[in-house]
Amino acid sequence: MIVHAYAAPSATEPLVPTTVERRPVGPADVLIAIRYAGICHSDIHTVRGEWGPITYPQVVGHEIVGEVVEVGAEVTKHAVGDRVGVGCMVNSCRECENCRAGMENYCLKGNTGTYASVDRDGTITQGGYATHVVVDQDFVLRVPEAIPYEAAAPLLCAGITTYSPLAHWQAGPGKKVAVVGMGGLGHMAVKIAAAMGADVTVLSQSLSKEADGRRFGAGAYYATSDPATFETLANSFDLIINTVSAPIDLRSYFGLLRLHGTFVSVGAPPEPLPVQVFSLFNNRRSFAGSSIGSIGETQEMLDFCAERGIAPEVEVIAASQINDAYERVLRSDVRYRFVIDTATLGA
Repeated sequence: MIVHAYAAPSATEPLVPTTVERRPVGPADVLIAIRYAGICHSDIHTVRGEWGPITYPQVVGHEIVGEVVEVGAEVTKHAVGDRVGVGCMVNSCRECENCRAGMENYCLKGNTGTYASVDRDGTITQGGYATHVVVDQDFVLRVPEAIPYEAAAPLLCAGITTYSPLAHWQAGPGKKVAVVGMGGLGHMAVKIAAAMGADVTVLSQSLSKEADGRRFGAGAYYATSDPATFETLANSFDLIINTVSAPIDLRSYFGLLRLHGTFVSVGAPPEPLPVQVFSLFNNRRSFAGSSIGSIGETQEMLDFCAERGIAPEVEVIAASQINDAYERVLRSDVRYRFVIDTATLGA
């Protein structure tokens, strides 16, 4: 099946209209007509070769929502007409210890990414900046009707990437949580942590988004550009979720953790971050990373958001605006997630 798409021809060229071939629908496959696809900072890092070399041309996009239009003969989890989503992975080995434990996102052989990954047939996976995609039923999520269609896509990456560590480190009543950055991931972390019942503080470069942060559920908002912030908040937080994809002074942030506190990075800057180990010794602090979530956890997140009326703040764009949107993401000129209307891909 040949479908319309937008692809990066190289690491240095703008994305362009193109077509890609989707595999035939197999016995366990679902064919999805994509309605909306979110733009993630990971897309930009990937197509620009900042996370390592990739094969071009490359279609990115791992925040996908749409409708099932065809199912394979053995499919039992989804039916034609279902409202569904696809996140950051489309397969895993299903045999390793982590997969058997239901944590296929941490597949020991490496899960199959929605884009820029080697698929089971040896081809390179092509992502959601396209009109259709074929995915194994086990990696397709149910999108509740309560979540606005155009706002659902970013939950498949930004939503689960922040929900997973918040759930794992048990954010909730009595816990003080700080969110570093108020972008696409950060604003979701604030909404979700607040809905879990945690006491939420935003740590942002400036106070320009303070009104939004408080509207999303933050009880406090501080500017990290002000050195006094790190003195005022020393030894304050049980959990810090770092959502920024740029270098930061880790030692300063570690100083904000209280006894047994944990600093978790979900943002991934291309450059290595130096760690001063002595800064972890006080208060028995921990430095951790977290990567998306399992399929089960992602469905749990979608249901959680539907029940509590949580959805990302989005700006819907046409495919012709993708390159401009990339530049705006890099300038932090978006509140808070760009979502492509895929009906415009063939225009």
